[in-house]
Amino acid sequence: MKRIIHTIAILGIVLSALTSCRAISSFLNDDDAVAEVGTARLYRSELNRLIPKGVSYEDSVRLARQYINTWALDEVFLNIAEEQLSKAEKDVTRELEDYRRSLLKYRYEQLYVNERLDTAVSDEMVEEYFALHGEKFVLQRPVVKARYLRIASDSPSLAKIRKKMSSEEVQDLVDADSLAYSSALKFSTWGNEWIDISTLAREFMTDHASVMSMMRGGWVESTDTTGTTSLAYISEIIREGNIAPIEYCSPAIKDMIISARKQTLITTLEQDLLNDARKTGQLVIID
Repeated sequence: MKRIIHTIAILGIVLSALTSCRAISSFLNDDDAVAEVGTARLYRSELNRLIPKGVSYEDSVRLARQYINTWALDEVFLNIAEEQLSKAEKDVTRELEDYRRSLLKYRYEQLYVNERLDTAVSDEMVEEYFALHGEKFVLQRPVVKARYLRIASDSPSLAKIRKKMSSEEVQDLVDADSLAYSSALKFSTWGNEWIDISTLAREFMTDHASVMSMMRGGWVESTDTTGTTSLAYISEIIREGNIAPIEYCSPAIKDMIISARKQTLITTLEQDLLNDARKTGQLVIID
């Protein structure tokens, strides 16, 4: 234990020395070896490959310092492990072989699935799945259809946008969108799609509960100290505890259907391999 503490103390001194800007600067411009821990060496060419081209000198120094510290820490830990662990504890042959086998199995499964997977999911399939499993799609947060804009509070367009944005007339909504695009600092519309209310809450830099408490007659509005107004009109809302609309669930349902197909392919593959192994004599069950 004293040896470990002593080694870590030395590491602290080494890392402190490595973090000086002067040392890093020379590493980036001078000798081939930029750091050593025992017999291990970190070379300048390796360090330079990790630093993106075009970054400033200060950023290069910072990135070099970070990588040298990480490299040195890894090497010192490795040295300590080599010294302190028993021969049996250092033998990772079985773990490496298990990992290799798992990785090869996974890669073949992926190849097999990718060559055979049908990713087409029709609207009828989505509707059938939703009808059978609607209880899976109970909302944890409200979903909404909304329009949002951030605009100068004294903008002459604000009153016109506010009037038209809550209209049920298609032309009024087209006019509101056109005005918002041309005069707002930011404009986002989800008038024809359901979104999690948290998406809207992020525009107000708050949480969904705060947005719900701010809502008055479908409007959510706030003005900051710079004279900028954030304004949203929620045209439709389905509150938490209700089943989500199928349009909102459709992407997730398609993923679920495709995932089930993947699992079916893998299960079939496993069974076919076992059957083939039995038929060819590769697999023999010894009673």
